[in-house]
Amino acid sequence: MSDLQIILIIIGIIIIGAVALFNWLQQMRYRRNVKRSFEHEHEDALLKMGKTGWENERIEPKFSTDSTQELQTEANSTKEKVRLEPKARLEPEELSIDEPLEEHKSVNFDSTINYITSIRANKLISNDKLAELLQQKFDFGKPVHWYGLSQDGQTWEEITIESLHTKGGYIYLNGCLQLVDRAGPVSEVNLSRFRDMVEDFALQVNAVADCPDISNAYIRAVSLDKFCAEVDIVMGINIISKDGGAFVGTKIRALAESAGFRLESEGAFRYRDENNAVLFSLGNYEATPFLPANMRTLTTHGITFLFDVPRVANGEKVFDQMAHLAGLFSSTLNGIMVDDNRVPLSDNGIRRSREQLINIQATMAAHHIPAGSDTALKLFI
Repeated sequence: MSDLQIILIIIGIIIIGAVALFNWLQQMRYRRNVKRSFEHEHEDALLKMGKTGWENERIEPKFSTDSTQELQTEANSTKEKVRLEPKARLEPEELSIDEPLEEHKSVNFDSTINYITSIRANKLISNDKLAELLQQKFDFGKPVHWYGLSQDGQTWEEITIESLHTKGGYIYLNGCLQLVDRAGPVSEVNLSRFRDMVEDFALQVNAVADCPDISNAYIRAVSLDKFCAEVDIVMGINIISKDGGAFVGTKIRALAESAGFRLESEGAFRYRDENNAVLFSLGNYEATPFLPANMRTLTTHGITFLFDVPRVANGEKVFDQMAHLAGLFSSTLNGIMVDDNRVPLSDNGIRRSREQLINIQATMAAHHIPAGSDTALKLFI
């Protein structure tokens, strides 16, 4: 081996050693940085969001006395919390309010189903600021309603974009974020975002914001959603042809309208009471919707009567009316009444459905959420 080769080998070894040393120093520096980054605990937002599996999930009906008592206890404790004096966590300087907000309660804000915040200012909040507040109503995944105490100091009124054109001049505000609807409970993240928005707005208008605890509100939302899932039942009576033939759209429409149904834009007939509340509906057993444009040429092998149990008051009476009409339609169309498995419905089967309906609506009444009430209509939508 020549001297040149030996020198080149030595130079190569030196270069490799230098690179290895440089990499080792970089690795040590990286480890020190990582260690410093984890010296303090940080809350994992994703883990926090994943604490529950209730959202967007419905369970089969089951009536549990434990969950009934739990929800009633939580509803009562919630009502007590709403009566407490505001904590005024965001108190601006030199704020002076002569009389407490709690003395004016001419409207029921329904603390059972809402997360309720309050804002108190020492001067009128401008309509421009209120308009900005209302523009954020749809940012939290559930319905939001804002109420203001009227200038006479006696009545609360809902604030909308339309009402701001003729009214305004509020000092006291209440913001209500609904905890549950048929999509599930409000998320803890959206509860926090709503609270933060209320507090930020209060700062902007030099007011005091009172926002209840988020964790307790979320627990209430999950419990309420569990109860709603237990009573969220839609009962149906299907009518199919006895001989496998088809029903003609024109005949279905004539029968429905003569019975008092109205064909509506959602693709079904609706039967409404004198207050325009939907009692039950009539739709196509097949996928094609009932629309004014296609009823003349439509044929189908079945129709379906649907009764939305939690949304209808006096359910027992209304169900009897629907079952009676279903029997008339079945006879006129030469059909047979069946359940969703195409098993013929006997009088005993209809009676069992009726008894289940009575039990469900009695459970709702025991929880102070009567079927067909304003509260029920908000929850089951």
